[in-house]
Amino acid sequence: MEKSTSRQRAAGVSALLGLATQIVGFTGWAQTTQLVSYLLWGAVALLWPDIPRRSRVQAGVLVAVGVLMLLVARWVYGATIDWPRVLEGNVFVVAMLIGVSFISLIGRQGNSSGGGKRQTGSGGSLRTWLGVHFLGAILNLSTIFMVGDRIARRAPLTTPHYLALNRGLSSAALWSPFFASMGLVIALAPEVRYLNIALVGFPIAMLSGVITTLELRRRFDLTEVDGFSLSPRSLLMPLGMAAGVMLFHFWLTPSLSIISIITFLLPGVAVMANLRHGPVFTIKRLRQHTVNRLPAMRGEFSLFLAAGLLTIGLSTLVSAAAGKEWTLFEDFGIGQGLLSFAGIVTSALLGLHPIIGISVLASMLDLAASEQTLFAFVALSAWSVGTSVGPLSGINLSLQGRYGVSSYQMMRDNLLYAGIMSLLSLGAIAGIGFIQP
Repeated sequence: MEKSTSRQRAAGVSALLGLATQIVGFTGWAQTTQLVSYLLWGAVALLWPDIPRRSRVQAGVLVAVGVLMLLVARWVYGATIDWPRVLEGNVFVVAMLIGVSFISLIGRQGNSSGGGKRQTGSGGSLRTWLGVHFLGAILNLSTIFMVGDRIARRAPLTTPHYLALNRGLSSAALWSPFFASMGLVIALAPEVRYLNIALVGFPIAMLSGVITTLELRRRFDLTEVDGFSLSPRSLLMPLGMAAGVMLFHFWLTPSLSIISIITFLLPGVAVMANLRHGPVFTIKRLRQHTVNRLPAMRGEFSLFLAAGLLTIGLSTLVSAAAGKEWTLFEDFGIGQGLLSFAGIVTSALLGLHPIIGISVLASMLDLAASEQTLFAFVALSAWSVGTSVGPLSGINLSLQGRYGVSSYQMMRDNLLYAGIMSLLSLGAIAGIGFIQP
């Protein structure tokens, strides 16, 4: 592993302090969001030279546009800007991402050499999808590398592997409470009914696996294409984490959102899992994670925080220019949901991460509590489809960086899949909108 620089180590410490400060805020002892925003933006500033050029340009444009909108709102429309708090957008989501990253300190995860016979053919591809999906539902983007590297030990990865990895992970956005997508929509729509989302999103996610398996079997000779053999033991940790989140959400800390619970639960479990080896061992692992893993998340930090600043700038400008009563849609129903889904997915095809489309949309809406579940599903389904097909999504850029496959080739290979998943999502949006009170 490449040795981190003092600047990167300082950024890792700043990110860790941001997480700790956020957790303190959950206790109600103090309002910490502003301090958290400074710590997280400080980490991004320190890591800015290390961010890949394409991501740096995109984040830089988002920041510039957000600041420009704030200045226009202030000097053209006379809006009052609370400048010390303009960096607070999406800090809850970034804190959750930091918390989720600690999952890598719990055991050996999917990198273990666990048993299982060699799996090939369509069954092997389905197992790869299942493995990435259910591990990724908890572990997020790191699962791509865990599963991909394990398969690559036998032979170089091929297009069927890339597609199974891509779709297995992107489809988890439809229902997983651990995904950044869920954290974002809960932050934007706090009255969302998660169980309603899961009851619709999970079946569609399972259909993604069926569609992927059938398409790969039709397009490729899978005879010698290795799959990922996921043992039942590998699922114990993800299922245990999900059960823990539900326990806190419904019984122990019902006043906290799921994103808040995930933010403190996963680091807490990671610390306890390592303490059995002694405090010295635990401190060593935490230090390694802080100075190596957290700085490596620079792309995610910069994108989410920059999108948050853009959202604050846009919402402020819209309110100043059109009045606080103006919204993009007077009501958010089936028609508005279908248009919003199409707009976010189209922007993903053009190179924008779905978080940008979702954040911009939310800034121009005034959602009633009864509309928030529909909005949440629109956002989650658009995120799922958009990240699978978007050439600049984190998943496709990660596959390109790690294994050399072109992200634009991934876009072309996923167009049919994205079309089918879009039809399923549009149908579900119409269904949710129809029964929406």
